[in-house]
Amino acid sequence: MTTAVVTGTGVVAPNGVGTEEFWSATLRGRPAIAPINGYDTTAFPSRLAGQVRDFDAAGRLPSRLVPQTDRMTRFALAAADWALADAALDTSYPDRTDLGVIMAAAAGGFDFGQRELQNLWGSGPDHVSAYMSFAWFYAVNTGQISIKHDLRGPTGVVVAEQAGGIDAIAQARRALRGGAAAVLTGGMESSLSPYGMAARIAGGRLSTSDDPERAYLPFDPAASGHVPGEGGAILVLEDEDRARARGASVLGEIAGYGATFDPPPHSGRPANLGRAAELALADAGLATDDVDVVFADADGSVEGDRVEAETLVRLFGPHGVPVTAPKILIGRLCSGGAPLDVVLALLALREGTIPPTPGITPGHPLDLVSEPRPFHGTTALVLARGHNGFNSALVLRGRGKDTRE
Repeated sequence: MTTAVVTGTGVVAPNGVGTEEFWSATLRGRPAIAPINGYDTTAFPSRLAGQVRDFDAAGRLPSRLVPQTDRMTRFALAAADWALADAALDTSYPDRTDLGVIMAAAAGGFDFGQRELQNLWGSGPDHVSAYMSFAWFYAVNTGQISIKHDLRGPTGVVVAEQAGGIDAIAQARRALRGGAAAVLTGGMESSLSPYGMAARIAGGRLSTSDDPERAYLPFDPAASGHVPGEGGAILVLEDEDRARARGASVLGEIAGYGATFDPPPHSGRPANLGRAAELALADAGLATDDVDVVFADADGSVEGDRVEAETLVRLFGPHGVPVTAPKILIGRLCSGGAPLDVVLALLALREGTIPPTPGITPGHPLDLVSEPRPFHGTTALVLARGHNGFNSALVLRGRGKDTRE
């Protein structure tokens, strides 16, 4: 059986551009949620977001790509470059079908789409960019990465909102088991334009607080919704034997995966998040006692937090395992959020430190990590839920710090 391992990562996050900067900022508990800039939000009931403020597309991408891409795709192209460089992976394979790209997406290029629709209605069809035909599309990150690096292997896009990032990684693992040599995978989002925010607000799940420190409080009695963010992470997955043969450093293993779907609301049937975790553990050949840390989905709503907390207590017991949700520093990033949690989990296993969930007063019997905590764990569980019932779980095994030196 193919063992899928992570050999490279690329990160664009509101609190750090680049993997090491993101890790350092997260360990310090550096928040990145702030009022949205760039347009007047007075009429919006939700005015906060986790924005990426230190990304210069012109300095990181070929000039020809900038006018034809949305902000999220620029993030994705840069992160893919960094992930490939981190993996020291030479993409000049004799058979280009050995290399694939499987990404997650939830929204598409909202910034680009809004601008071109304004051009259409304000100035006429002659003022709409030809790139509108694809730049808005949720599959565009997969396509642009594949084109830029001439990757002709298994490709695809998974759409499952916040859960999609985990589902894409699992699909990449399947591609490796099908014979692919390496797959770029993860998720990247940016939908904080007026159009994007209007769509999110219509969902009724955003916090309306204007206090950046109190707007997104998962597992806290004062929880009132979540704050949106932008960014994400891209990972290089390879078969471990092939990676070792080429001398690659291995950050960790994708050991297990499980996914379920919740029953309809008000059906009287319980949510299936716990079943997804159980499936992932079974896939990894592990029991709940083997889990050393959980990276929670952390919905930020009273009901969503209750369901997840009760699931964790049922699986691990009250205060039974360290639980963390560093996403409170940056917001929920739709399909980009879970890949960031995967990167953090792998780094936590490598460095022996659990990143914190600062500023939360737990209202549930969870061992919520409030400050960076040293530990000697080897196994992490990452949970993610998408709106309308998607549940996904990923089990990660560390490979030890010496493999990255």
